Amino acid sequence: MEESRKQYYTVSEITSLIRNMLESRFPDISIKGEISNFRPSSTGHYYFSLKDKDSLISVVMFKSRIYNLGFKPEDGMVVIARGSISVYPKRGTYQLICESLERAGEGDILALLEERKRRLAAEGLFDRERKKSIPMIPSTIAVVTSPTGAAIKDILRVLKRRNTGINLNILPTPVQGEEAAEAIARQIRIANTFGLGDVVIVTRGGGSLEDLLPFYDERVVRAIAESDIPVISAVGHEIDVTLSDLAADRRAPTPSAAAEMVTAAREEIVRRVSDLYEQLTYQMKMKIDKLRLKLENLSPENLSHWISSMLERNLFALDDLTEQIVNETSKMVTDIRHRLEIATNSIKSYSPREILKRGYAAITSYRTGKLIKRADEVEISENLDIRLYRGRLDVSVTEVYTDEEL
Repeated sequence: MEESRKQYYTVSEITSLIRNMLESRFPDISIKGEISNFRPSSTGHYYFSLKDKDSLISVVMFKSRIYNLGFKPEDGMVVIARGSISVYPKRGTYQLICESLERAGEGDILALLEERKRRLAAEGLFDRERKKSIPMIPSTIAVVTSPTGAAIKDILRVLKRRNTGINLNILPTPVQGEEAAEAIARQIRIANTFGLGDVVIVTRGGGSLEDLLPFYDERVVRAIAESDIPVISAVGHEIDVTLSDLAADRRAPTPSAAAEMVTAAREEIVRRVSDLYEQLTYQMKMKIDKLRLKLENLSPENLSHWISSMLERNLFALDDLTEQIVNETSKMVTDIRHRLEIATNSIKSYSPREILKRGYAAITSYRTGKLIKRADEVEISENLDIRLYRGRLDVSVTEVYTDEEL
């Protein structure tokens, strides 16, 4: 009778019934939605909600399941959460106990980006051979980024700390969203058209894959590859490698690292100049100290003795040099005299008088006035002048004998 009159449930009873129904009905379910009110707890668990335009469901992801997560959830991120439905009795609310979490559509996006990477690589846009060198000491840097983002603040902080005096041209552009890719590519082309920098830094801070999609865009990749100005790509965190990183002449893991990169050579030169200055100062000081020591040790007596010794050494050297010069000159004169005598004798041996002296004669024709060298040059009854070593003969030819008649 008592049981039949009972027309109600206690809160615990109805909550338990609902819990059993939900847990048995939805032991393994996947739900797609947008993350909101994301709040990590001090114990390491993740608490957030999934929502669409009409509804919302609470989600908890325990610390033990977070280790396998490849990204950090953020408000606004669209995800697919897999787990079981449960009820929290103390509040009477139902929630999803999340076992795994993945970004919605990420697999399709990654496949698309991988195919684009292979196609652009086949065109040679990522080849090492086409990479340009970064200027050692750039005077002006063009930065393509959001003017209000963390990336430009990091770059300005590094340049200020290093006190480089480098001029900075900021080319403002959105770095995420549908319009970002075209805007980024346009600013890179503008930097080249007007020569706005010795190097271009294309940069933004970290974010989700969706946030970084403009830097995977083919328009941005081609603008970087076609740039005549060397390009440094500094997109996201160190683990993020976008297609713009592959196309750029240099990749920096962070915006700060890009700023460090373009100022490293300048800082190194300043350091080396400072080191050389210190070395030169030290060497000059050492030489001055040595000279001062020598001057301190030179009393008037020591100076007089030093000058006398130096003069004596020079006088000895002068005597030796004088004697050497005299000996060398004497040898030279003797040698010249000997050569002159040989030359004189040689000349004399070829003198006509010397030849005549050996019994030869010089015969001249009165008719032609020429020296006679052959018998057939003479006619019978012709008068000839015969010059001997001593005297001459005037003869008349009676017979002529040629070589054939001898």
